[in-house]
Amino acid sequence: MTSVFVDISCSLDGYVAGADPRRDEPLGDGGMLLHEWVFGLAAWRRPHGQEGGEQGPDSDMVDAMQERHGAVVMGKGMFGGEPGPWGDDPWRGWWGDDPPFNEPVFVLTSHEREPLELGGTTFAFVTDGIESALDQARNAAAGKDVLVAGGASAIQQALRAGAVDDLTLHVVPLLLGGGVRLFGDQRLQLELTGMRASPTGVCHLSYKRV
Repeated sequence: MTSVFVDISCSLDGYVAGADPRRDEPLGDGGMLLHEWVFGLAAWRRPHGQEGGEQGPDSDMVDAMQERHGAVVMGKGMFGGEPGPWGDDPWRGWWGDDPPFNEPVFVLTSHEREPLELGGTTFAFVTDGIESALDQARNAAAGKDVLVAGGASAIQQALRAGAVDDLTLHVVPLLLGGGVRLFGDQRLQLELTGMRASPTGVCHLSYKRV
């Protein structure tokens, strides 16, 4: 059975992006620091067209996560879109001409847009809500699971819909002091299923929904 999961880095004070996200700083002020632990890993570098990188437990964990999912759901902000309509010549997003997904990606948006193919990735733009996006992703995942990649709003919508089966947080030893919080006001009971600290100081916490 296809599961829906979340896998995301966050600060100690619960932020997944810093203040003032913008086109030249998509994760806001200081937000890129949340992901420094992963940039040198072989498992991250490979799908981004880069050679080399560190091997070890962190890279193995990222490899396993990438192998697990067959489709992705994300919000318009994570794809790369300003608020409001897409316009006559819409931007193609943050991900360049060859995004690292190589599988179907379903983008939550309030405004219609034709599907976009970049490299091995097809972005479909879903205007009728999180449950529709998840249903389409499950059908497209070819027996694998569905990753709700972010941002915070997309994850919160999936949690409110009761659709998230498990959640992995990579808690970075960093206080951002403001920005985009991961969790909204929903109540959620979780069971800790795994915990590991890496040499970088990042604590990897896995939970399943109770």
